[in-house]
Amino acid sequence: MPEGHSVHRIARQFGRNFVGEVVRASSPQGRFADGAARLDGLRMLDARAVGKQMFLEFEDHVWLRVHLGMYGAWDFAGDIVTEGSGRASTGDWNRDTIGDATFRSAGGRMGQTNQRGTVLDPVVETAREHEDSPWSIGAPRRSRLRMAEQERAVEDDAGDFPAEPVGQVRVRLLTDRVVADLRGPTACEVQDPAQVDAQIAKLGPDPLVDDLDEGERRFVETVRKKATPIGLLLMDQAVVSGIGNVYRAELLFRARIDPHRPGRTLSGEEARGLWRDWVHLLAIGVETGQMLTMDDLDEEGYRRALANRADRHWVYHRTGEPCRVCGTPIVMELAAGRKLYYCPTDQV
Repeated sequence: MPEGHSVHRIARQFGRNFVGEVVRASSPQGRFADGAARLDGLRMLDARAVGKQMFLEFEDHVWLRVHLGMYGAWDFAGDIVTEGSGRASTGDWNRDTIGDATFRSAGGRMGQTNQRGTVLDPVVETAREHEDSPWSIGAPRRSRLRMAEQERAVEDDAGDFPAEPVGQVRVRLLTDRVVADLRGPTACEVQDPAQVDAQIAKLGPDPLVDDLDEGERRFVETVRKKATPIGLLLMDQAVVSGIGNVYRAELLFRARIDPHRPGRTLSGEEARGLWRDWVHLLAIGVETGQMLTMDDLDEEGYRRALANRADRHWVYHRTGEPCRVCGTPIVMELAAGRKLYYCPTDQV
């Protein structure tokens, strides 16, 4: 399932390529025909992400909410504008701390959402140079970009634009130069502003949306009231937005916290540490497009991590392999139907 960094990156693509444009909307699959008819011919005004959900704002107070879920993906094609190619996207940021990739948003939830960011970090610079990274697309040109849990960009110089939809496309959004096709989402619905506000009110804090101090306070207070294991709390989008299976496992290992511990047994320092590390890792994920969770890598280590997931994580997807710290085989078990990875020595 795409985690929070992926959805923020998708919102940034819409910010660069669709915001300000009149959009033609259709539902090639037919399941979203009524919704597409409401969007068709409207100008897109904004593209925002909160955790794993994205909200596209159109004229006439019309919104499109999308939750990709387990199988959803956006396919972009056409003369795609990518990061650094000169087209501004919505929102703005002020860097608080460059060294640890910590950001602070300009203000309130949704209205001041960052969709751009300007991180100066060796992880990001390495990602820009990686041949398979979407950064390598460069200036606007005919390209194809699939954005879901993973991203893949290729040049696409053949054929007419737009190409005919392929497969089960729930909704197609089209401008004169770019098309975006949505496949397999868990949720895809038109909402009014009140419905959007109600949806967001159900979600926990997102470091790229909420004030960091207020987000930290909410997260710490919520976690320390719960008897639920912290390994489940981190996956609860009402507790904190955007964390999925990968970040859950990696955050807990980095903090050396047993995933089975009830949230209320965590100290304030431990809970604050989890929030601050999420701020740190999410910023890296948004800027690189990869869930890079191992620190202190040299340049070659960064390149390996960007190229291969096996070199990217401490415990995730490493069942039976030796812990990178103590050598104990990593354990995998099911927790609420999802795979939970941890070190039974360092985290217990």
